[in-house]
Amino acid sequence: MKKQVFKVLAKVNKIILPSYTKSKLDITKATKFQLAIIGWRAYITKNALG
Repeated sequence: MKKQVFKVLAKVNKIILPSYTKSKLDITKATKFQLAIIGWRAYITKNALG
């Protein structure tokens, strides 16, 4: 059940949130908001896979 929720969230994140790797964002120059989005996406992806 929990894994299914994270899989759905991962799909929603892919659609809604921007992908900073495709736009070649330099992490050292990222704003706090961009870092928060990167962290959120990583957390959701980790839980969806694990």
